[in-house]
Amino acid sequence: MTTVVVCAGGPKEELCSFEPYIKRNDVIFIGADRGSLYLIEQGIKPHAIVGDFDSLSQEEYQYVMEHANDAQRFREEKNETDTDLALLKALTYDPSDIVLTGVTGGRLDHYEAAVRSIYRLQIEYPLLVLKIINHANMLQFLVPGTHTIQADDRYRYLSFFAHEQPIQGVTLRHVKYETTNEEISLGSSRFTSNEIIGTLGSISFTQGICLMIRSID
Repeated sequence: MTTVVVCAGGPKEELCSFEPYIKRNDVIFIGADRGSLYLIEQGIKPHAIVGDFDSLSQEEYQYVMEHANDAQRFREEKNETDTDLALLKALTYDPSDIVLTGVTGGRLDHYEAAVRSIYRLQIEYPLLVLKIINHANMLQFLVPGTHTIQADDRYRYLSFFAHEQPIQGVTLRHVKYETTNEEISLGSSRFTSNEIIGTLGSISFTQGICLMIRSID
């Protein structure tokens, strides 16, 4: 069971906390472009760094190279974003989980590209857990089936949205607002700001793709 944490180069204040991952022995850290520098500044030596590194000065680039075990530099003119390249690198470690941070709070096109990449990979690898996490939110796509959701004081609020098509047969249990065999339609905000009651909640549905967002108060 390996978790890969991918740090991209968005605004530093939007990053998730690395503390829960630093303490573990089963975590791989990958830096994407300026995200490599962010990891090193946190005292983390990345297992790998990738990107065109156009956001780093020459001095920063040399500093990052000195602290990298595995570095791959690409041309600026390429089909993939630096984040995509880092996610592809993450897959080579055969992970059970991939956490992506450093993609929110800055350029909206970069954020949208990251969300689409996570969505594409979730469809391609349905057993892989992929999350986008920043300082206040966790975003995750869910495929049809039953999903257990553990309560977490860091993310009190729980919201569900239909992605690309309506979600059918939605049943929510052990949450403040339970439902049975309902639909989440496209454009609906009805399933926003729920809360888990106890230690575990759950969502099950039969069709569609669910975008789940967990947020702090």
